[in-house]
Amino acid sequence: MTGQVRTVDGRVAGRRGQATRQKLLDCLSEMLSSSPYRDVKVIDVARKAGTSPATFYQYFPDVEGAVLEIAEQMATEGVQLTSLVEGRTWVGKSGWSAAEELVDGFLEFWRRNDAILRVVDLGAAEGDKRFYKIRMKILNSVTNSLTESVKELQAKGKVDKDVSPAAMAGSLVAMLAAVASHQKGFQAWGVKQAELKPNLALLVHLGITGKKPTR
Repeated sequence: MTGQVRTVDGRVAGRRGQATRQKLLDCLSEMLSSSPYRDVKVIDVARKAGTSPATFYQYFPDVEGAVLEIAEQMATEGVQLTSLVEGRTWVGKSGWSAAEELVDGFLEFWRRNDAILRVVDLGAAEGDKRFYKIRMKILNSVTNSLTESVKELQAKGKVDKDVSPAAMAGSLVAMLAAVASHQKGFQAWGVKQAELKPNLALLVHLGITGKKPTR
């Protein structure tokens, strides 16, 4: 943990206080994976962490404040998704590898953070700007990198100039986010995870390059 961690009243938390605060966040994260967000109460989080509600309120104003803290940490990690796109070439077999790795990374990130992402999506859908900004922070990192990839291909004459790089990149990232959040639903349609990835990668490759992949 970097930087100073402060309590709600502005005091700097010591090492023990930081550990307690992180334990509360870890317990809340665990509870979000098994309980609806609005059913989680401060007293339940405190009990699970082996402390009191009073201690919880030393570090967070309420459950929502703690959830936002978890979401911010997750969004910081999500920005690293841009490394799946930056510096990649989309020509030839390398393009197919780039599409596969982007899909893999996106789906894996969503699975790993499924519980908190559901809460972020809910808050964003309800118009809460704090959750909306967190969601966009994650998506923007990939969208901006993909936009540059399309621009580079256009400059080399490999993608039609009528294609809008930002519109194409934004559409693909929105698709990836929607599919990633619906992974369990595909099973109800009889789609296996092993089938989902290559087909999603195919759509990404076609969107970026306008061509069938070379495998």
